[in-house]
Amino acid sequence: MATDLLTPFRLNDTIELQNRVLMAPLTRCMSDDDLVPTQAMVDYYARRADAGLIISEATIIRPDAQGYPNTPGLFTSEQIQGWKKVTDAVHAKGGKMFAQLWHVGRVAHPHFFGGDVLAPSAIGVEGSVPRMRELTYVTPKAATIEDIQGLIADYAKAAENAIEAGFDGVEIHGANGYLIDQFLHFAANQRDDQYGQTPENMSRFALEVVDAVIAAIGADKTALRLSPGAYFNMSEDNRDKAVFDYLLTALESRNLAYLHAGIFDDSMRFASLENKTTSEYLRSAYKGTLVGVGSYTFESANQAIDNNQFDLIAIGRPFIANPDYISKVTHGEALTPYSEEMLAELI
Repeated sequence: MATDLLTPFRLNDTIELQNRVLMAPLTRCMSDDDLVPTQAMVDYYARRADAGLIISEATIIRPDAQGYPNTPGLFTSEQIQGWKKVTDAVHAKGGKMFAQLWHVGRVAHPHFFGGDVLAPSAIGVEGSVPRMRELTYVTPKAATIEDIQGLIADYAKAAENAIEAGFDGVEIHGANGYLIDQFLHFAANQRDDQYGQTPENMSRFALEVVDAVIAAIGADKTALRLSPGAYFNMSEDNRDKAVFDYLLTALESRNLAYLHAGIFDDSMRFASLENKTTSEYLRSAYKGTLVGVGSYTFESANQAIDNNQFDLIAIGRPFIANPDYISKVTHGEALTPYSEEMLAELI
């Protein structure tokens, strides 16, 4: 029987989604200078409340997590209250929303906060801050054990803040070359302590963050995004697969709300993953609820779910261009094509 993406999906015993189409996290850099969500953000998310689940734009857990301008936070009372206005508006329209919790690690920049940039190892990346190209990346400081313990605690605190702000749960951003992902790849992690060298050690930080968040808000409200194939601010290494094999097995017992593939284009195949795509590899190694993403159309996502490639689909740029995306696909109406010019404002 063919899957209908527009029918409800029970995520777990406490959360039922009105359909299988998620709004993917989309970095828009539209908060105010105190990293507080604006009224334009309230209206932007409320217009998309008919998605099965909205995943917020990546939201930083503390000041040194910032690597892009005007990315919202979840570590001050003003930010919590700003997000409360967003979640209230989404809930008023019958929607559900998770906050994506973010620390960018070595692609942070001291321009935003002063002080050290933290990473697993003192290995920098080439390039500069998006939208602020005059700011080139710096060599990070290798995080101490005390630094790591503080980071874990701040992820848990941000999760608590998210629930206070009215979110239905959180998605931990462990993908796309940011902090957690840096611990999981040999190109960024050259530690020789309990957080490096072996699959178990390199998975430790991710699992400790997940466990701390679960302890704070519950597994039913906790999700995770992963990029097992290195493709963004990261170099591929064939040893990485063993790390993710270990991590995904360990995650099975955590009963997460879902696992979300982190990839821009899911047709990409990775030599380090035995030439599999991201969703193919994750589906083969993880038995829980899987969210696919990466240049899918409504039709191709429907077919992929029919083929058991994943359970839910996250749609990104088409949601930027079409606030009424769900209505349009429901009624078979043409979608407005996405263009880069649309990034200049929230519509």
